[in-house]
Amino acid sequence: MAAALLAACGGGGGDSPAGGPDTAPQTAVPPTDAQAARFLGQAGFSASTTDIGTVKSVGYAAWLDQQFAAPRTQSHFDWLTAKGFAVEAYRNSVAGVDATLWRKLIGSPDQLRQRVVLALSEIFVVSMNGLPVSWPGLATAAYVDMLEERCFGTFRALLEAVTLSPAMGVYLAMRGNRKEDAKTGRQPDENYAREVMQLFTIGLSQLNPDGTPKTSGGKSIDTYTLAQITALARVFTGWDFDTAAPNGADASYMKRPMVNTASRFSTGAKQVLDVTIPDTADGAAAMKIALDTLAAHPNVGPFIGRQLIQRLVCSNPSPAYVQRIAAVFDNNGQGLRGDLRAVVRAILLDTEARQPAANPGGGKLREPVQRLVQWARTVGMTSPGDLWAVGDTSNPASRLGQSPLRSGSVFNFFRPGYVPPNSQLGNNGVTAPEFQLCNESTVAGYLNFMQGLIGNGIGDMKPDYTADLAVAGDAAALVQRQALLLAGGGLSDTTLATITTAVATINASTDAGKLNRVKASWLLLLAAPDYQVQK
Repeated sequence: MAAALLAACGGGGGDSPAGGPDTAPQTAVPPTDAQAARFLGQAGFSASTTDIGTVKSVGYAAWLDQQFAAPRTQSHFDWLTAKGFAVEAYRNSVAGVDATLWRKLIGSPDQLRQRVVLALSEIFVVSMNGLPVSWPGLATAAYVDMLEERCFGTFRALLEAVTLSPAMGVYLAMRGNRKEDAKTGRQPDENYAREVMQLFTIGLSQLNPDGTPKTSGGKSIDTYTLAQITALARVFTGWDFDTAAPNGADASYMKRPMVNTASRFSTGAKQVLDVTIPDTADGAAAMKIALDTLAAHPNVGPFIGRQLIQRLVCSNPSPAYVQRIAAVFDNNGQGLRGDLRAVVRAILLDTEARQPAANPGGGKLREPVQRLVQWARTVGMTSPGDLWAVGDTSNPASRLGQSPLRSGSVFNFFRPGYVPPNSQLGNNGVTAPEFQLCNESTVAGYLNFMQGLIGNGIGDMKPDYTADLAVAGDAAALVQRQALLLAGGGLSDTTLATITTAVATINASTDAGKLNRVKASWLLLLAAPDYQVQK
């Protein structure tokens, strides 16, 4: 698999300035089936024959417009409430959260929104495993609902919503953070001050517009100091749940931004990087200055833009690709900074995304959750009882080794700068974040889990093989159909021939034989390295 990804990445990033967000071939020549399927695998999770037809008919940009305009489906918070999880018996439980997350990832028609929300949840990380508070399940649900609401708005609005989210407040210890006390020696907690800079906005090193680090004397230049973390921590004091509003006694406060208590807020002037926050600024005003300053930092465009490219298109984007996206982040063409809708559009329409040969950094290992969701959508999995009982898929030996909103730490399931050691990728300096999850245990666990899903479904969720069975008598046609939907033309002729030969050995003279062909073909394709490595 590493060799396959290396081939897709071309051994590392390049600096060619050619291409851009507006140069993708979307008007002169309609995309082919394979090109449309590949686009859908980046812009969402899966490619149905209907979606392929739509993309070919209207083009990439118009399909994105349709998805941007798609209405949101029932919120996670409301679904949990309707299912009875907002009652006292579940006060300390995350029951139902996995189900509602799979409900939207697999079943919601606004798949661009769901794909971007998944990406944001892996950048602005909250994990339900790290919420020692009442109503952790509803806190998680409200957090993901907030990402849905903000994912196509401005970065600045998203950053504030993340900062004041009750779930984030608990996860990174800002909720209940109090001002310094000279008598006891208490100091404000620095956790959120550190992570809002390191992970959510500017990163550890000063960056050029193309995402490469600025250097001095051959060494990268830090974006902030330990003293600046300590200074910023004073801004993040006095914040707590908004339980004073109507219905504050129930869990609805998990949907409201936290509020500031003046008596717990640090007094005096404060600092955010090199900007002074005057002592006259109350908690809300100080927060605004701090977030305005961080969101305006020149690092944010390349730092966040590169990670979004990684989550949607490729692991090791070229500096030129990053620079084009950072430019859109800085100005959407109408003077607006941090327009996430414009950024997502630019990422997906960029020449390096649409034309694999133009992107020397093209290719990424599909993360396990993405593989499961893609297959489940492709085979039309639904939950007639609205149960969505996939459950927690974190176990690496028997499931995926990854489960939505269950990261082991704020650093996500994998680091954006991860370079696999002792590998061709490592030798060539190719970043491949998802390979941090790839080992002997997760490879076997994933395949065993998928074999069970292919064969039996899970709970009331059953795959619909009607379209596959219609062509199962022709092994080559069956494999070609499934490969198009999964890989969008990304599988080699050798892989296709190998799988077709294996599938053809299964007798298809009976309905049972045809079904076995269908199941075997899906499993072999899902196991193929050049499917798992999205090109």
